Amino acid sequence: MKKLYALGLAILASASMNMNAQDASGETKTKFEIKPTGRILLDGAGLISPQSEMFKGGVAIPDVRLGVKMKYGKWDAKIDVGFAYGKIGLKDLYIGYTFNPENKLQIGSFIHQFGLQSATSSSMKPTMEEPVSNTVFNDSRQLGIQYEYNGPKFLATASLHAEPSATTYLLTPNQFTHEGYGIRSRLVYRPWHEPGKMLQVGISGAFATPTRNGDPDTHDLFTFKSNFPVRVTQVTAIDAKVDQSKNLFKLSPELLASYGPVALESQYFWVNVNRRNGQKAFVGQGAYVTLRGLLLGQNYTYDSWGGGIATPAPKNLELVLDYNYTTLTDRSCGIYGGRLNDFSATLNYYINKYVIARLHYSYTHTWDGPQNGPISLNAIMARLQIIF
Repeated sequence: MKKLYALGLAILASASMNMNAQDASGETKTKFEIKPTGRILLDGAGLISPQSEMFKGGVAIPDVRLGVKMKYGKWDAKIDVGFAYGKIGLKDLYIGYTFNPENKLQIGSFIHQFGLQSATSSSMKPTMEEPVSNTVFNDSRQLGIQYEYNGPKFLATASLHAEPSATTYLLTPNQFTHEGYGIRSRLVYRPWHEPGKMLQVGISGAFATPTRNGDPDTHDLFTFKSNFPVRVTQVTAIDAKVDQSKNLFKLSPELLASYGPVALESQYFWVNVNRRNGQKAFVGQGAYVTLRGLLLGQNYTYDSWGGGIATPAPKNLELVLDYNYTTLTDRSCGIYGGRLNDFSATLNYYINKYVIARLHYSYTHTWDGPQNGPISLNAIMARLQIIF
């Protein structure tokens, strides 16, 4: 069934259409547009580690996407199917309504805004792989509704969503009342966001109830986890499972500054999980700092709805340096999920609007976790990315 669904979507996506309705006088009414979307990542990696038995380099196609975007007047929609690691899964599935240039509503399964990383999809991160802190403390796609205000000086969002398993499990009616839920919001102040001159500060906050823990009737678990930042091989870097949970609060301040061909991005994450039966609360933390520079190109530009830097123009060459620290070890409550340091340097060449070439080096070190002793990984990676 999944293969038939993917095939049908491919056929639909291949038929890019613009349909104009005309009234009796011959005047053109609102245009209905449908166009295909897609993505292919071609990766190669050489991995060096004292724990060489854990890491195997090579080449892979870690992500293939195929979908369609639709637009009719103020309405828009997207359906996106992905193939990765031998599995087919539904990605974006949403419908949106733009009231005016400053207000928009979106409902379905998508990534709700929470900090700077919300501005770009997983394949468009300038660091090639997103900072581990964002992987751990942010969320992937969630089923819900989001309102966004996109004003000249402020960006604000408010979301209500179900737990992540709502997109992967078919719940029966009697299980809906047990389903976890969450709310989140992002507020950004951006006094300057013109090409070559940007400054914004913001903060995101969220509350959530626990997710299912095996039995559909048992919702008392939060899981925080990230692999080493390599897609050719999948190896867990840090992992904390917080059981007997009641709820979660998290905050994330952010900073973006850019002048001409240089930009700075930074975000801090603080997560607190309250627990039942007298168990002490769990606290996890993380932060990253990213320095970006255009070696070929003049100015960075701004993505107003995403609240971040837009993808650089074709023929631009970019150097990106990034440092990330994440901890999932909280000795006060006896949870040892591990600590992680990661440094990376990435060269991005934006060949044209469809093709990007990336060359990436990273050093990742983990300790104080479930593994026996510290683990270190040096990774040299290359990627050819095709997106439309």
